[in-house]
Amino acid sequence: MFQVTLQNTINETMSKCEQCIVRQFNSLKALTKDELVRVSACKTSRFIKKGEVIFDEGETINGVFCVKDGVCKLSKLSANGKDQIVKLVIKGNLLGQRSLIGDEASNLSATALNDMEVCFIPKSEIIWDLKKNSNFSMEVMKNLAHDLKEADNVIVNMAQKSVKQRLAETLIYIMDTFGATEEGMLKVILSREDYANVVGTATESAIRILSQFKKEGIISTSGKQIKIEDLEALKRIE
Repeated sequence: MFQVTLQNTINETMSKCEQCIVRQFNSLKALTKDELVRVSACKTSRFIKKGEVIFDEGETINGVFCVKDGVCKLSKLSANGKDQIVKLVIKGNLLGQRSLIGDEASNLSATALNDMEVCFIPKSEIIWDLKKNSNFSMEVMKNLAHDLKEADNVIVNMAQKSVKQRLAETLIYIMDTFGATEEGMLKVILSREDYANVVGTATESAIRILSQFKKEGIISTSGKQIKIEDLEALKRIE
């Protein structure tokens, strides 16, 4: 488990928050230059290996993580022991805001899907800015409201759309959000189990549907890598 302590820092960089372009994609953009300088002096930057757990469900985080590079998955363990992937978190996103504001243990686990670089900002610094900077507080609330909207959409999709349609939409989302390599392969590589956990089905079902997509020429594969061959056909799936 990735411990949030200065002693366990793998690698600390000299990057400054006030000069970091990544903050423009999250709530930190509302902080003043002086506030960013103060936060920069307190944060620690770390590299996380693919497959490493950033924090576990039920863990007290005591701060927020700003994703500087890489992708991670947020998941929750169900009563039957199955992991449900709730969200994919990308460069520029913050992790741990909800737990920090609610003053409660994390409701989800975060695991790196590829090599990542994150900055950890202690709870005391974020709480200080929430109390002193109303613009920052508003940005945090906007992000939390957006997360709730996304959660609503996930619930509706689970109830009203077929597994086949949800899997097609997941492939489109990954393409739109993360893009493709020069060879056309999706940049984010998920295991077949991960795809199943995103759409809420058995791994065997996800494998069967992906095989069907491949047979119909909608996608092609190379190992775990997937290439979308017919985007319009994928969009028409019901």
